[in-house]
Amino acid sequence: MKVGIIGLPQTGKKTLFQILTGNQLREQAGPPKPVPGTGVIIDPRFDQLVTMYSPKKNAMARVDFVLLPKIEQETIAKGAIFQDINDVDALCHVVRAFEDESIYHVDGSVDPLRDVMMMNSELLMHDQIFVEKRIERIQIALKKIKDEIQAKELELMTKILAHLENETPLRLMEFTEDEEMTIRSYPFITRKELILAFNVDEDKLDDGNLLQQIKATCEKEKIEAMTVSAQVESEIALLDSEEEKNEFLADLGIDEPALGAMTRLCLKALGLISFFTVGKDEVRQWLVRFNSPAPVAAGAIHSDLQKGFIRAEVMKYDELIAYGSEAELKKQGKMYVQGKDYTVVDGDILNIRFSI
Repeated sequence: MKVGIIGLPQTGKKTLFQILTGNQLREQAGPPKPVPGTGVIIDPRFDQLVTMYSPKKNAMARVDFVLLPKIEQETIAKGAIFQDINDVDALCHVVRAFEDESIYHVDGSVDPLRDVMMMNSELLMHDQIFVEKRIERIQIALKKIKDEIQAKELELMTKILAHLENETPLRLMEFTEDEEMTIRSYPFITRKELILAFNVDEDKLDDGNLLQQIKATCEKEKIEAMTVSAQVESEIALLDSEEEKNEFLADLGIDEPALGAMTRLCLKALGLISFFTVGKDEVRQWLVRFNSPAPVAAGAIHSDLQKGFIRAEVMKYDELIAYGSEAELKKQGKMYVQGKDYTVVDGDILNIRFSI
């Protein structure tokens, strides 16, 4: 599961990618290519569990990121950028909202809302052009020979085109199982979940005005949005200790680095949740799809656990923290035994019982 990071030139997307993944970018020879990387999921719950159990080792969950070539007229005209976008599962659009006269803007001025609408229009246009070409091919084929399957696809493509012409992304369109089978290999970009990361100045981090302005669009088009300061995140990344980082954040009046919220939004866009396994040997964070039953979560740990699944002993994170220990949790009757039908919830702490 991969999140593609996109944006216009000079938005700060490279800086954010480097902070997320720890990758140091080098100048590329030849045409720009996607740059892969892996980043940890920053989750305060994991840190709290590590503090509580003091394990011999710990492991945070990770998510794959891909820094895609900058979107400008040349890359749009060639079309390769859309193929790169098609290869990821969700998109994070980094939008410039900071003022800096020493850094140019391709459109001559900083206007984040304009840039969001422009990008959304380009992605919609890509899908619309694909559908129009597909309709044309089907119509030509049907003139030569009548085919029920192609006739049904033509009906579906016509419906999709009407949806796109209404300037509405395809992630808002519902499809039947048969329709899903028909289009699953098609490069529809606007079906992907979208996150907007507004790269703001340091003094604008707690200013909710920008998010308020984009709120209606986000609600209408199923988009997640947040503000982040690449400059601040860079400064945090340079600090050596957690104590220094916490002091720095406290001085700015920030509860946690924005990258924590950003990685969690990426998980949401990918349809993933976190669960944990804990103990003195290891505290570990795992990822599983939303609404997964307990045996599937067990399979994320090891396939044998899914095959031989008997039951899951479940602790709720908030209850564990509130009561302070597993022993106290058991006294209060808050240790739950769940079977195969149990749906894992974000933040669950699982102990899988199995037999092979």
